[in-house]
Amino acid sequence: MKEISVQELKEKLDSGEDFQLIDVREDFEYETSNLGGKHIPLGGILIEADQVAKDKPVVIMCRSGKRSSVALHQLEAQGYTNLYNLQGGILAWQAEIDPTISVY
Repeated sequence: MKEISVQELKEKLDSGEDFQLIDVREDFEYETSNLGGKHIPLGGILIEADQVAKDKPVVIMCRSGKRSSVALHQLEAQGYTNLYNLQGGILAWQAEIDPTISVY
């Protein structure tokens, strides 16, 4: 499983790099705080797999990195090879990048 740090994600966002960010947390979690990624809760990731890009890098995130790794493995089993798990999820983002973001 390929992973990306929150610092690397911030660099991608700041540089305007072409990639897709997918947040697999539940609705209430996404509403509490998000980084602007496409919201596809983990339970629907295979149903909505057609919304996951195959032609550019895809970073998958959740609260801590556990659910996003599950989503990543499910998608890799469907043939995806362009996926990256966000290490530490939104908790790491708050700790290392933006302490003002709400977490739970």
